[in-house]
Amino acid sequence: MTNRELRVCGRRGHLTYAPVEPELAARLRAETALGEAWRCLRCGDWVLGPPAARGPADQAPVPPRGRALRQLTILRVLAVERVVRALVLIAAGYGVYRFESAQTALRGSFGQLIPATRPLADRLGIDLDHSSIVSAATRALHAGHGTLTLVAVGLLAYGLLELVEGVGLWLAKRWAEYLTVVATAVFIPYEVYELFTSVTTTKLVTFLINVLVVIYLMVAKRLFGLRGGREAYERELRGESLLEVEQAGRDCGDGRPAGRDPSQWEPRSTMRDKPAH
Repeated sequence: MTNRELRVCGRRGHLTYAPVEPELAARLRAETALGEAWRCLRCGDWVLGPPAARGPADQAPVPPRGRALRQLTILRVLAVERVVRALVLIAAGYGVYRFESAQTALRGSFGQLIPATRPLADRLGIDLDHSSIVSAATRALHAGHGTLTLVAVGLLAYGLLELVEGVGLWLAKRWAEYLTVVATAVFIPYEVYELFTSVTTTKLVTFLINVLVVIYLMVAKRLFGLRGGREAYERELRGESLLEVEQAGRDCGDGRPAGRDPSQWEPRSTMRDKPAH
């Protein structure tokens, strides 16, 4: 049990479960002066009251613990980043759409602005005729409506893709992990090309983050069959569950008395609040 599990239980509440297997249930249940208590499957603490659910051990919920919980935290950080990026892209797409409808008026205003600012630019030593900013603005103002529409649709589609990734990662969906790896890896060759064109801190940091995200998801989540694939990942996840630990202890006969008051033995995870006698 770590502070991370306790914090999650503090936000979501404890997760108790009564397996129908008598010997296994006895290892997770204790009688106290205040009534029965069950061990939380997430943090390992004892929780007074009846279990939240009952059923076969192999149908018990498997809350993320240990390494799996740390991975979930990282996934949710990535999810927030994807959602923020999605909102920016969608806003940019809407901005291009609005720009297209006002393009004629903006072109006229821009045409009047350049001559008016030329004396000041000459005093400051700025060559407006060869300015990259002015050139880019001029190209945008004279871009065809079809081009701007494609740009707006592309930004909107990309933003929606990032939003789907973010929601899926937040919910820890495996399809979202695959989608994130593919969608991120597709743009890495373009980012390499951009770095060869001109190296900036922003481009370099973005490239490194995207590469690390792809490698992390593929290795840690065992995607595309790496390190045993999905079956190995699920075995690892279940292997860290409290129910599986107790099952293994029962099968191995570790000598811990089943069903006895928990104050008389030391459980594998540190208990914060032991039931009172």
